[in-house]
Amino acid sequence: MAVTTISSGEDTVRRAYPPRTAVISWIFFDWAAQPYFTLITTFVFAPYFAAHVAPNAASGQAMWGFATAAAGIVIAILSPVLGAIADATGRRKPWIAAFGAMLVVGSALMWIGRPHAPELITPLLVAYVIATIGVEFATVFNNAMMPTLVPPERIGRLSGTGWATGYIGGIFSLILVLGFLAANPDSGRTLFGFTPLFGLDPVSHQGDRISGPLTGIWFIVFVLPMFLFTPDYPARHRLGAALREGLAELRETLGSLPKQRPLALFLIANMIYTDGLVSLFAFGGIYAAGTFGWNTIQIGTFGIILAIAGTFGGWMGGKLDDAFGPKSVIMGSMTLLLAAIVAILSVSKDSILFIPVAPPEPGGALFASAPERAYLLLGCVIGACGAPLQAASRSLLIRMAPKERIAQYFGLFALTGKVTSFIGPLLIGIVTAATASQKAGMAVLVMFFAIGLVLLARVNPAGHARA
Repeated sequence: MAVTTISSGEDTVRRAYPPRTAVISWIFFDWAAQPYFTLITTFVFAPYFAAHVAPNAASGQAMWGFATAAAGIVIAILSPVLGAIADATGRRKPWIAAFGAMLVVGSALMWIGRPHAPELITPLLVAYVIATIGVEFATVFNNAMMPTLVPPERIGRLSGTGWATGYIGGIFSLILVLGFLAANPDSGRTLFGFTPLFGLDPVSHQGDRISGPLTGIWFIVFVLPMFLFTPDYPARHRLGAALREGLAELRETLGSLPKQRPLALFLIANMIYTDGLVSLFAFGGIYAAGTFGWNTIQIGTFGIILAIAGTFGGWMGGKLDDAFGPKSVIMGSMTLLLAAIVAILSVSKDSILFIPVAPPEPGGALFASAPERAYLLLGCVIGACGAPLQAASRSLLIRMAPKERIAQYFGLFALTGKVTSFIGPLLIGIVTAATASQKAGMAVLVMFFAIGLVLLARVNPAGHARA
């Protein structure tokens, strides 16, 4: 048990922190949860759904957007309430277990998604909503454990290391799927040239669909260290009393936000730019599938490269966070993301910056054409900036929020990250459906990053009022 001395004026507080084993075990939550975002929402199942389950890529992007919006509405409504209850009860792990079960069940149900089976579209989208709610709420309570694990001056490094570790987990899960499970329907071979394990049928895309059950099993296995070795708060109140106390504190917190202008402004900025980032990740694979006609192996290889960039970005972002502060990391990351998304919109199958170039040759080498290489480069920028943006955002919240209500503020953090999260996917869905253009749908994301950047520039982290 490590002991850190914290000085404030004339008062000195000695605070005990758990051993390194507990911290490492907590970090493994990111490793456990990341395959949901890597395999299902970005690089394997979502593109497969749009390309092979939905009638066409544009309608698939629209339907996926509407389902993401539905999950976002539920998360937005319940996040601050559940955070307040968790603060009142003092427990985090039971909530992580309950919502982790939703993640596991929803992910496993995605196995049923046979290609060209329109009757399965609604059940698949319902399973996706259930799993998304589960993983997001589990993450809220996992984040709330951070201040009890390390001293304040190491929060940035812990947050960045968690994101980097998560990206590495995403890489390994993607390599597992592409190298051993998902095969090209034409050749019947995986990325490594193998016949799919367990007799998975390439024609019915069982290798793509197995990403759902694999995500659930992965989470169960790798979240166990956190439950076994990371300490939790002792129980303080029964659920009924905690509900009353938590809701009362939530009303008080919401009432005090106008007096904490920097914190309120940060939460609003987070609401906007997180919506853009989540939408960008959610639709990046779908957009690539529709623009270049990439199959699962091509999109997955693209995802591995992006995840490597994200791992480096998360690790470096944690160091920059401790050195220059989380706001500087967020501002720099968002500026690069805004430039990358504008550039991506100028890339098509046969043009770069709207200048005509040679399109990919049918059956050509992977990423052989100039537009594909440009998209790959811009994707690496997005991957490298997305991890530090998210890690530094939770680090900034921890530095600004009252410690005794940290789960409640992480609930508000999730609220601001999700209260408009349905707007981004919804706008993408509406614009894509109205124009039958994936590019037009993705163009709405520029607005989210631009507005978020302007608002965050006005946040003064040192000027907040702590409770």
